Amino acid sequence: MAVLWAAAAPLSPAQVRQQLGDGLVYNTVQTVLTRLVEKGLVRRRRRLTGRGHVYFAAEDQAAAAARRMRAVLDGPGDRRAVLRQFTADLDPADADLLRALLQNPGEEDTA
Repeated sequence: MAVLWAAAAPLSPAQVRQQLGDGLVYNTVQTVLTRLVEKGLVRRRRRLTGRGHVYFAAEDQAAAAARRMRAVLDGPGDRRAVLRQFTADLDPADADLLRALLQNPGEEDTA
């Protein structure tokens, strides 16, 4: 996912493999990309020229992280305890930012 998030444009499996290094076989990269498409984390489209597909992240890193955090909160367990533990580990600047976002959830990010 990090390779797709960092890319300025959709990538072919060969380009993803190149970014990851030569330690992986092309078919392995293709299989992982296909599974990420099936999970809805990655999208693909036909290449404009030639055969095959190019791949791109279905959502940006911030949206993906927020979705994972929401899944933890919506899962089994004590929601309050999860939030308490999360906020207890925040550094002061992040705690201040979170307070500001909770007070003004619709404001644009100026940082």
